[in-house]
Amino acid sequence: MRRGLVLGTLIGVAALSMVVSGQAPGPSAASIKATQIEKVKDNLYIITGSGVGDTAAFSGGNVAVFITDAGVTLVDTKLPGFGPTILERIKTVTNKPVTRIINTHTHGDHTGGNPSFGASIETIVQENTKANMAKMPEFSGANAQFLPKRTYKDKLTVGSGKDQIDLYYFGRGHTNGDTFVVFPALRTMHVGDIFAWKALPYVDPDNGGSVVEQPDTLTKAATVKNVDTIINGHIPVGTLNDLREYADFTKDFVEFARASLKAGKTAEQAAGEYKVAPRFKGYEVSVNPAFGGALANLKIAYGELKK
Repeated sequence: MRRGLVLGTLIGVAALSMVVSGQAPGPSAASIKATQIEKVKDNLYIITGSGVGDTAAFSGGNVAVFITDAGVTLVDTKLPGFGPTILERIKTVTNKPVTRIINTHTHGDHTGGNPSFGASIETIVQENTKANMAKMPEFSGANAQFLPKRTYKDKLTVGSGKDQIDLYYFGRGHTNGDTFVVFPALRTMHVGDIFAWKALPYVDPDNGGSVVEQPDTLTKAATVKNVDTIINGHIPVGTLNDLREYADFTKDFVEFARASLKAGKTAEQAAGEYKVAPRFKGYEVSVNPAFGGALANLKIAYGELKK
């Protein structure tokens, strides 16, 4: 798999609101060219988007392409306008039609392509995510027809046998509706942006996200049986051990935040003191100040811990 697929190196502070609201500019030639399809396991692929260091090449989150007897299930659909590109990439591995979309959460770089597949396609999300999507301009007014029509609360299974897909909701984290999508026959889980990269998370409190609760949510997800491969939000495919490590990493940060607050330190003071523990090799404080970082996470954590 290609390395260096890190969202924070692609888009700056000004692009943040557009990405999460679904109002990012349409696809550029560079972003379309950088969007590639790569095999994960038999009948399972991801559509990536690279362009490290080139804002114009950003396309959105990793899309899972699961080929079943009935057709193709997509997990996430990148930014608005990427539907045709996704279809072109799919055609290189199968002639089957796209019959289902599962969105891991609400943000526009994971849901923006949904309208390209029409209002009648089966789209599934966690119930909180549908409520969050309904607040987005991309899915308001006349575009409300593209909102998902099928939701679940804690767990949902679709398909059976080798085509089975299990959807899990374990609690708040990146948002309040993060879905973990498991392909049991392939021992693979798509985790979306609750584990987007190996750095402090980008938590979205406006869509119900929680810094304090995220470690518990990740820990629960890491207990799902018969999973060994992880599809992350924006970095190359990893392992279940990576997910366990990330849960520990976020827990370590919450403990730091709790201790800093108890010591009477401001969020700014604590942010200046925070360092990634040596045991978390390869981790960063932030991939980009627009997406998480110590200060942003501490401000959110302090607000939660004071309640």
